[in-house]
Amino acid sequence: MPMEATPISVSDAVLLAKNAAAGIGNLVVTGEVSGFRGPNARSGHCYFQVKDEQSSMSVIVWRSIYASSGIQLKDGLKLIMQGKFDVYQGSGRLSFIACKVCVSGEGLLRQQVAQLAKKLEREGLMAPERKREIPRFCTRVAVVTSLSGSVIEDVKRTLRRRNPLVAIQEVGASVQGTEAPTSMIRALKVAAAAKPDAILLVRGGGSFEDLMAFNDEALARAVAACSVPVITGIGHEPDTSICDMVADRRCSTPTAAAESVAPALDEIVQTINGRQVRLGQAFSAILKRNAQQVEDAGKIITRSLENQIQRESVLVESLANHRCMQEPRSMIEDRKSQLAMTEQRLQDAIPRSIDTRKRNLENDSERLVSIGGRLLNPYTQLTDRLGQALTALSPLNVVKRGYAIVQDSKGHVVSQASDVSVNDQIKIRLGHGGLTAQVESVQTEENEE
Repeated sequence: MPMEATPISVSDAVLLAKNAAAGIGNLVVTGEVSGFRGPNARSGHCYFQVKDEQSSMSVIVWRSIYASSGIQLKDGLKLIMQGKFDVYQGSGRLSFIACKVCVSGEGLLRQQVAQLAKKLEREGLMAPERKREIPRFCTRVAVVTSLSGSVIEDVKRTLRRRNPLVAIQEVGASVQGTEAPTSMIRALKVAAAAKPDAILLVRGGGSFEDLMAFNDEALARAVAACSVPVITGIGHEPDTSICDMVADRRCSTPTAAAESVAPALDEIVQTINGRQVRLGQAFSAILKRNAQQVEDAGKIITRSLENQIQRESVLVESLANHRCMQEPRSMIEDRKSQLAMTEQRLQDAIPRSIDTRKRNLENDSERLVSIGGRLLNPYTQLTDRLGQALTALSPLNVVKRGYAIVQDSKGHVVSQASDVSVNDQIKIRLGHGGLTAQVESVQTEENEE
C-alpha cells in the first residue's frame, strides 16, 4: 500500500536511533548477569545481558573498565552499573555501555571479602608454613564466643563428653554487629594472657551478613598475631570467613572445633595401649638386637683372645727353644771364642799393617827425596851462580894474587896511611896466613912528594 512519508535508508534510520539513544544520557541500572561471554580472547572486552523479572538488555564492559572493577563477572551475579545506551551502526543493535560496575547487595559484601582475602594472602597471613602446630591432647582450652547463646553450652558439653579432664576458660564476646570485631579482639587478648593450649573462636550459623564480623580485617590480623594457636568453628559447613583462612586450624562447626582439641578418653586409652604395645615391641626388638650384638661381640673377643694366646704361645715356645735358654754358658763360650778369634786376627793383622806402613813410608821417602831434589835444583843453581859472583868479587882472591889486607888493632880495614900512626899495631892478612906488625913510619901522599 502506498506510504505517505518519504523512506530513508537503513543507515539513516540507525543513525536516528543512535542519536536518540545518546540523548537519554547516563543511567544507573541494576540487574542480574545472564549469558556472560568474556573477557574476549583478543580484545579483552566483556559481553553479556542483564535481566530482571520482565526484561533484559545487552551490556558491553570495555577491557579497562572490567580490569579496574576488581569483579569476576559470572552468570547470576547481581550488578549495579552506570553508563548509557548506544546503537552499533553496523548491526543497529542497542547495547548498554557500562562505565562503572559494582556488585549489588550481598554480592558487594562478598566482593569486598574476596578483595580482603587476596590482600591478606599476598601478605602471607594464610600461608600454611605460618600456621602453628596445635597439641594433640590439650589440657587447657579457652573459648571465645557469646556466653548467652547455645554455642558455649554445646562446646562445654562436647568437651565434658569426650574428655572431662580438659579445663575450660570462658571468655565472653559479641559475635554479631558493628561492635563485634572490637569485642572479639579484646576477648582474644584476655584468653591469650592465661596461656591455654589453644583458643576456640566459635559461633553458630547465620546469614552471610550475620557472619560479616568474622570478615573484619582488624579481627583477622588479631587472630593471625595471637600468641596462642587459634581454632575457628564459625557457622556451618559451607561458611568460610577471613578468620577461618588465617586461623591455625579451621573446623566446620563449633562442635567440630571442640572435638578437635579433646580426643575421646577411649581414643586416648586406645592410643596409650597401642603405644604401650609398640613400645614393648620396640624394646623387645632393641633387646634382641643388643643380645645378638653382645653375642657376636663375645664371639669376636673369644676368637681374638684365642689368636692372641696362640701367638704368645708360639713366641714363648720359640724363646724356650733358644740355645741361650737351654745352655746359658754357651753365650759366654761363644763370646770367648769370638774374642780369641778377634785376638788372632789382630795379631796377624799388626805385622801386615806395619809392613804395609813401612813400604808406604819408604815409597813416600823416595818420592819426597825425588820431589825435594826437583824443588831445590833451581835454588841450588841460583846459589852456585851467586857464589861464583861473590867469589869473583871477594878480596881474598885479590890477596891470593900477592896483595894483602891491612887491619888496625880494632879490626878496621886500613885503606890509607893516615888511618894509622907510628907504633900502632896492625894485622896483615896474606893469601896464606897473616902477620902482626908495628908501624915504624907513616908515609902519606904529601910525604911521598
